[in-house]
Amino acid sequence: MPNQQEHPKSQRNIISLMVETSSTNSIKIGTKMFSTQFVLIFSLLLSLPILFLLAPRIFPSHNPSIPISPSDEQEDFVLFRKAIASASASSSHYPSAHSHLTSKSKKLKIAFLFLTNTDLFFAPLWERFFKSADKNLYNIYVHADPHSNVTKPTGIFFSHFIPDAKRTYRASPTLISATRRLLANAILDDPTNTFFAVLSQYCIPLHSFKYVYNSLISSKSFDLSSPESDPESTQYNMKIQHKSFIEIISKERRLWKRYVARGKYAMMPEVPFQKFRTGSQFFILTRRHALMVIEDRRLWNKFKLPCYREDECYPEEHYFPTLLSMQDPDGCTKYTLTKVNWTGTKNGHPYTYKAAEISPVLIQELRQSNYSSSYLFARKFEPICLNPLMKIADEVIFRD
Repeated sequence: MPNQQEHPKSQRNIISLMVETSSTNSIKIGTKMFSTQFVLIFSLLLSLPILFLLAPRIFPSHNPSIPISPSDEQEDFVLFRKAIASASASSSHYPSAHSHLTSKSKKLKIAFLFLTNTDLFFAPLWERFFKSADKNLYNIYVHADPHSNVTKPTGIFFSHFIPDAKRTYRASPTLISATRRLLANAILDDPTNTFFAVLSQYCIPLHSFKYVYNSLISSKSFDLSSPESDPESTQYNMKIQHKSFIEIISKERRLWKRYVARGKYAMMPEVPFQKFRTGSQFFILTRRHALMVIEDRRLWNKFKLPCYREDECYPEEHYFPTLLSMQDPDGCTKYTLTKVNWTGTKNGHPYTYKAAEISPVLIQELRQSNYSSSYLFARKFEPICLNPLMKIADEVIFRD
């Protein structure tokens, strides 16, 4: 009997022990889980600065899906209409009534159009380029992204920033709009602007202003792609007929992927694949072609559409060569005068030259072209290249 009375007590002790053990284990498990969660949260907090620093490399820097706002587009069309009307009224090469920089000189000019979202790193080099030039032979226009806090350099560039600049994103229609804005401002400003050279903050000149001007305005032999029997001639040391120096490529391995980046049939019927072209966004247009660009709405309505393939969307490299190839292929040389090195390209960016690479030999190599007597400009250079470039400017770059 005693054994029978002690058995329930033993069971209660065992059960109590089990509860205590279970409770202890639960506390340990709970403590361990809390510790693990704390470590995870702490690790995530520590990783945020690292992610912030690496984000530009992990994620694309462009955003093709960003649309052009209706208000920006409307402002652009008002500007374009003014420029077109001004060009019609001043077709006899008299100064425009809208210009604040108008010149009574009838000498043909080159409009240098700088497209930037950073400071103009090589402004001192360009200052020296323009120093020896006749001020009646050129104009300067700068489109600076107003959201990038670009510092206006003192000197020749200071008063040449256009007032209607808008925000820009790499590999998006905003770069097309910015270029059209520059062209419209230059057309509106001075009826003697004959060539329109689109450049970036990473571009440098490869020759003196005199060489650049003579090559574009008067030389009959500069364009090696023109046959000797070409009826082009000069009169009073000026060309009678000018061509635009814009790269136009019809065969490129990624062309189809870029064409369908907005959707397989998105570009139809205005732009069939057979007429879709690619090329550098840095070019030199004649006044006639600059007007074609700002007059266009038909193709613009296609190229401003958002892309579904961000890795294949570079509208600024397709709009201009496609438009001019469709409207006036014979008026284009189909090559650019801005040298670029695509060796070791990364994320769609060309090779960037470093300060240690700057030398007279490099300048000579950059000038070499199979299509013209020489390239006139080159890109892309790190900002710290300025000092070594300035050291060889007078003796190498500007000595033709």
